Amino acid sequence: MDLSVSASLLTTIQLSITPVILITGLGSLLLTMTNRMGRIVDRTRILAGQVRAASPVECEHLEHQLRIMYRRAQIVRSAVTLGVSSMFCSGLLVVVIFADALLDTDLEVFILGLFIMSIGLLLGALGAFLRDIFLSLNALGLEVKRALDHPPLT
Repeated sequence: MDLSVSASLLTTIQLSITPVILITGLGSLLLTMTNRMGRIVDRTRILAGQVRAASPVECEHLEHQLRIMYRRAQIVRSAVTLGVSSMFCSGLLVVVIFADALLDTDLEVFILGLFIMSIGLLLGALGAFLRDIFLSLNALGLEVKRALDHPPLT
C-alpha cells in the first residue's frame, strides 16, 4: 500500500472518531431519556386510574397532575426526537467524511454544517431534558405543598 494513501486513510479514520464518540454519548443520553419517558407513562397510567375512583376535590388535583405529566411526556418526546436527530446527523457525518476522502471532493463546508447541526440538536435535546426536570420538580413541589397543607386524618 502506498504510504501517502495509508496516511490519508489514517487521517480520515481519525476525523471520523469524533462523530462516533458523539454517537456513543448520545446513546447513553437517549437511554436515560427513554427510561424517564417510561416512568412518566407509568405514572400517568396510575394517575388516570386514580382519577376514576377519586372524589370531586381529589379529582381536580389528580387532573392537574395528569396535565403536568402529559406536558412532561411531550417535552421528553421532543428531547428524544432532538437527540435521535443529532445521532442521525453524526452518523451521516461519518459517511460524508469517508465519502469526501474516497471521492477526493471538497465537502468541508457540508461536513462543518453537519457537525454544527449535530451539536445544535444535542443542545436542544439537553435543554428539553432540563426543562422536563424543572417541570417535574414543580409538580413535586405541588405535591409536597398539598401534603403539608392537608395532613392525613388520624
